[in-house]
Amino acid sequence: MNDFVTRFAPSPSGLLHMGHAYSALQAFEAAKTVGGRFILRIEDIDTTRCRPEFERAIENDLHWLGLHWDEPVRRQSDHMADFTAALEQLRDLGVLYRCFLTRREVLSEISRAPHGTGEVYTGPQTPMSMDEETKRLQNGETYAWRLSLKAARAYLGEAWDGLFFTEQGTGPHGEHGTIMAQPERLGDVVLARKDIATSYHLAVTHDDALQGITHIIRGVDLFESTHIHVLLQALLGLTTPVYRHHRLLVDETGKRLAKRDQAATLHDLRNSGIKPEALRQNLLAN
Repeated sequence: MNDFVTRFAPSPSGLLHMGHAYSALQAFEAAKTVGGRFILRIEDIDTTRCRPEFERAIENDLHWLGLHWDEPVRRQSDHMADFTAALEQLRDLGVLYRCFLTRREVLSEISRAPHGTGEVYTGPQTPMSMDEETKRLQNGETYAWRLSLKAARAYLGEAWDGLFFTEQGTGPHGEHGTIMAQPERLGDVVLARKDIATSYHLAVTHDDALQGITHIIRGVDLFESTHIHVLLQALLGLTTPVYRHHRLLVDETGKRLAKRDQAATLHDLRNSGIKPEALRQNLLAN
């Protein structure tokens, strides 16, 4: 067995569809081909949407599809203290700030930003005073912890311009090979909230490093997130894996398969009598 380690990390907020199966197979077959390891991780930090029954269904569907993985399976909701510690590490670096804006107010700030800033939030023009922040905290106001790109750039210095990742797949515009990271494309992202210890960006970056993931194989819809993940890896002193983004499966109208659109699930396909071998061959042939 070599040092190739990859993973499939679904959120148990619904049943798996063929798009999920395609992504899981891409990772599983990549590991199998080189004698590496394949890991299943359950990303259930969204406690309002994730359900234990969906987690069980995910494992059943993947077993039916012929996949197997290292045990035990890491369930992110069991390790919130880990993410809190990572957030504290970033706070100690001085690269986080509390943002009390509502989503509507954030959109308003973006619309008023100088021309050329795009459609992302780049932080307040003037930092909030300590007195104002203390007053808002005492009033019990809701807030989000945002990553300050300005502070992160200052902390990293010249290293900021050297942030990069290796893309073995293809980005949305044909990106391949050495890609210079551009975190500013996502702006000051949310890393946690007052009542939620972590966001996807922080949790996935932390767990990929913790589990020794060397190759991240996932859909091209997550390509842009890689720019922020590379920055977080640099700030937290983590190794940057190799990335391999793949295309997304779409329906007959060209729209990507999604849970919210009631895409046909693996459970439906199983009940229809389709054989897992036939489904695997079909997906891998595409």
